[in-house]
Amino acid sequence: MLSRSVQLVLHYDGAGFSGWQRQADERTVQGELEAAVSRLCGTPIAVVGAGRTDAGVHARGQAAGLRVPDKWSALALRRSMNAILPDDVWIAAAFEMRDEFHPRYSAVSRSYSYYIGTDDLASSPFRRNRELVWKKPLDFDRLSNAARSIEGEHRFRAFAVKGTAPENDDHRCTVSRAAWREREGGLAFDVQADRFLHHMVRFLVGTMLDIGEGRREVAVIGQLLAQDDNSQVSQPAPPHALFLERVEYPNDLYLRTE
Repeated sequence: MLSRSVQLVLHYDGAGFSGWQRQADERTVQGELEAAVSRLCGTPIAVVGAGRTDAGVHARGQAAGLRVPDKWSALALRRSMNAILPDDVWIAAAFEMRDEFHPRYSAVSRSYSYYIGTDDLASSPFRRNRELVWKKPLDFDRLSNAARSIEGEHRFRAFAVKGTAPENDDHRCTVSRAAWREREGGLAFDVQADRFLHHMVRFLVGTMLDIGEGRREVAVIGQLLAQDDNSQVSQPAPPHALFLERVEYPNDLYLRTE
């Protein structure tokens, strides 16, 4: 009987995956996790993620939920799965959760970061697959002003791929934090929201980079938020520099940590 509810906190290198979601004949994060836990439990086990990262997107805080037999503690499950998972997926933590826990619908926030490399070392093979190498000047004040205009509750239809949300979805997201920061070797954009639409962060970053270069005005963010047509949005930033950093849940859903 699959009666123990467990949350996994995952790190993965997205370069070798066709995204999170299970696909026939494609290597995915969900597919690797389900294969590992099903092998351990001797029965098919479904693993549900807090979100579906795209091909090439990394994570160091993705959350996933699954139900396993009672004999498996969260700690034992984490250790046993890590022993057989491939090198590009790692379970950083495991928590026993209440029965009502759902990895997607119980989440109160998700946080992403996008990394830009602006120094000479950004082209190093040790960095260029985790950062967007950027050689042109960027105006940090313009980037910061653009990010501030994203905060709050808005309809982000213009910053999403068409046809990827249900017809009755109003595309509203509440962004609690959106900010650029300077870091050694470049910049990073950090954003936290109750949910994200398909490619939303990448469209936002692509548009803000155009603003930072002076090719578009800061006001374009507000103009795009006020319309449904995504034909005027900038090209999405590449996926390889995007990280899912954290997913947060109410404290009362946790039973025990391991």
